[in-house]
Amino acid sequence: MPTVQAQAVSYAFDTDTTPKQVLVDIDFTLARGEFVILTGPSGAGKTTLLTLIGALRSLQSGSLKVFGSELLNLAPKGQREIRRKTGFIFQDHNLFDALTAAQTLSLAMELSGERLARDAARARAEALLSALGMRDYLDSKPGVMSVGQKQRIAIARALINDPPLILADEPTAALDSENARLVIDLLKQRTESDGTSILMVTHDNRAFHAANRIVDMVDGRMAKT
Repeated sequence: MPTVQAQAVSYAFDTDTTPKQVLVDIDFTLARGEFVILTGPSGAGKTTLLTLIGALRSLQSGSLKVFGSELLNLAPKGQREIRRKTGFIFQDHNLFDALTAAQTLSLAMELSGERLARDAARARAEALLSALGMRDYLDSKPGVMSVGQKQRIAIARALINDPPLILADEPTAALDSENARLVIDLLKQRTESDGTSILMVTHDNRAFHAANRIVDMVDGRMAKT
């Protein structure tokens, strides 16, 4: 069973005059363990598609199945289950200023429903931050971090619960070459070792080598697969 299967998915934003069509008859499949990159010009509908797949936006038409569940008219409980099993990496890091990196990751673990002892949760957070070159920031708050460092904390938050699906929106845009490589290698490792499915929106050609497929989107349509 594919992790994501979309058929004839269309989406339009309401405007003051006429609806603005953003997605047009999208047919797309993301297999288990597959790493797919979405690329294309701004406004092509890439981020909208991510939010639909992640049950952050309600489907309007077509069929969209995630983990085998149809999202069209899916009840709120089902939507929450999709989100619980998905790791989101947004363009904005969306960190809480009052929380340290360790507390941010601990909160993510708690919200997933997993109950770990404090020492075990901290050890997991430390191991992941170390892999991202952020071990020294375990007890630091966002106010002392650069934009790229905040982004790596946000990436760790998306990965900490080992989700079977990761949806990433320009995750390496704020990173230098060395740290971008760390992130890309870690994501690729998740697909190979855990069977994680990854759908990444990016214009960063440093990530292209890791993808199984690169899909171009233009004017709300998938130009090629």
